Amino acid sequence: MAEGYSEAFEVLEGGSELKLETSPTPTNSGRFSFSRTSSTGSNAAGCASSTSSAQNTDDEDSDKPAMSYKDKRREAHTVAEQKRRDNIKRGYDELQSIVPTCHQSDGLSGQKMSKANVLQRSIEYMQYLVKQKSKQEDDLDSLRKEVMALKIMKANYEHIVKTHQNTPVHGQNQVPDEVKFQVFQQVMDTLFQSFNANISVANFAELSACVFSWLEEYCKPKSLQEVVLGILRQLNTTLNH
Repeated sequence: MAEGYSEAFEVLEGGSELKLETSPTPTNSGRFSFSRTSSTGSNAAGCASSTSSAQNTDDEDSDKPAMSYKDKRREAHTVAEQKRRDNIKRGYDELQSIVPTCHQSDGLSGQKMSKANVLQRSIEYMQYLVKQKSKQEDDLDSLRKEVMALKIMKANYEHIVKTHQNTPVHGQNQVPDEVKFQVFQQVMDTLFQSFNANISVANFAELSACVFSWLEEYCKPKSLQEVVLGILRQLNTTLNH
């Protein structure tokens, strides 16, 4: 290597520059010095800063104590218990809004109704609904029987109407009103004859006794039937001739 000259050798290793410098000496033997610099300049400094920040974050995370299995189970149990209580409270609130007797607050203290009172009044209201349902079923059964009876009456009336329609024309074989009056007149005449023959009007007490005695003897259903039958036979004989 010539005297008075310096040579520099650059070797690229993994993105870094290796710089080799030589300087002349009286013995013509070179002294070598090595220095390593970044090939990207300021980018190397940025990478170093990012690496330092990431290491700081990892250090902060590592400072927090990790939750154990028991702690996780305890936290999950607490969340589940709170959810269960919220559901129970929501159920009581809905029950209180549905049951009419639970709408008003406690009259004595003026505070919100307790859960025990909500349950008690709900039970009483359900028992009331059961009784009302039973009563309505009885009323419905009674109405069904009435409907059945009305249907039977309707069928009977329809039968009567059909029978009446099948009878002879109006006026044929019809008894005149004069004949009806004759039957009634003869029945009354027969009763009056027996009444006049057996009733005494000397005083009110005797009149009352005679009237009751006459009713028991001459106004029995069988006695009246015999009188009417006799009159009808006589009238029938008269009309046929």
